[in-house]
Amino acid sequence: MNVVVDAARPGVLADFWAALLGWHVVIEDDGEVDVRAPESDGWDLDLVFVPVPEPKEVKNRVHLDLASRTPAHQAELVARALELGGSRVDLGQGDVPWAVLADPEGNEFCVLEPRERYADTGAVASIVVDARAPGPLAGFWARITGWPVQGREGDVVVGLRSPTGWGPWLEFLRIDDVKRVKNRVHLDVAPAAGEDHAAAVTEVVAAGAAPADLGGPALPWRVLMDPEGNEFCVLTPR
Repeated sequence: MNVVVDAARPGVLADFWAALLGWHVVIEDDGEVDVRAPESDGWDLDLVFVPVPEPKEVKNRVHLDLASRTPAHQAELVARALELGGSRVDLGQGDVPWAVLADPEGNEFCVLEPRERYADTGAVASIVVDARAPGPLAGFWARITGWPVQGREGDVVVGLRSPTGWGPWLEFLRIDDVKRVKNRVHLDVAPAAGEDHAAAVTEVVAAGAAPADLGGPALPWRVLMDPEGNEFCVLTPR
């Protein structure tokens, strides 16, 4: 599974995130730029930045939460983000212990205060998805990723995590806003090497996904929507 970010300047955005997280750029191809965590972070996902002409219009429905080890480390991460070209963002969060920021293209993210839950995640604590019904949406994603539900805060937050126990959480946060435009941040999933792509797509649709018609040329992967309309791709086996 990868996290894919639409970007006006993929290289610039990739450099920002690589420097902020302490990761490195591994692929630059046809405008796409991939950023990968060191093995010690335990994240086998990439941050993938792809070129798009459309500007960002609304708050993203998918964002990253960054982990911190101490209050001093949290302050250090915030300062580094601002120095690299990030900015503070007021989403009406009020007086909270975490910092809400945006990268150079306005993609929101949070730098969390130290929390025991994220002590072993590496630089990224969680991939957070806005959801009108976190439980059912988490159930869908658990089914297609194989990541079981590992945490729940009432009907507000439901969290999945890789069975390996490494890397970030995938959390679904209850929010009342309705999705209005194509997401600028989305997830990609891929069957394992040797599996049948068409069969994998059929299984994902059977789990509750629907086709997403975004126009453009035919692609080797399939673009679908989850039960709340969030776009995602089923890549070819790898």
